[in-house]
Amino acid sequence: MSSPTFSLCIYCGSRPGTDPGFAATARQIGQWIGEHGGQLVYGGGRGGLMGMVADATLAAGGRVVGIIPKALVEKEWAHHGCSELHVVDTMHERKRLMAERADAFLALPGGIGTFEEFFEVWTWRQLGYHDKPVGLLNLNGYYDGLMSFIATAVQSQFMGPWQEKLVRVDPDWRSLVKALVQEAGMAPEAIADAV
Repeated sequence: MSSPTFSLCIYCGSRPGTDPGFAATARQIGQWIGEHGGQLVYGGGRGGLMGMVADATLAAGGRVVGIIPKALVEKEWAHHGCSELHVVDTMHERKRLMAERADAFLALPGGIGTFEEFFEVWTWRQLGYHDKPVGLLNLNGYYDGLMSFIATAVQSQFMGPWQEKLVRVDPDWRSLVKALVQEAGMAPEAIADAV
């Protein structure tokens, strides 16, 4: 395969969740990445939404870069079918490599690990450590409570509205993924007309 047209880092659950829409959407996003010549960068697991998005990307002809700490190789069942699988020593190294290999970041539904990775990359953007787009997929209202809490933080003046606007939030994965890839400046003509 030639060089990928874009590289999207996805944070998501190592479990499937209770809503079947979460799994279906993870697979659709992976398929979209592969069909559009893209590369998935993710946490390297084969369980839950993580494994689903990776498998779908690979099945559609895309590249998958998995990055997983040694301590989680067994716990998260490392996905040995990745185009590249990097086993690293620490979570800090994992997140650094994921950030370096990505053009944009997207959080799907997930748990505490997803939250932590999403908040860190958002924080890095507001501090100027990177200027890559960050997205939050509010699928079926999963992140409604979080968005309400963030609005409270802005109202309480612990955050500014400009910080809130550093994250693109959308319930529609198609419009969100296309917007992130376009904002990152990757293959804008091809992506603009993509379904």
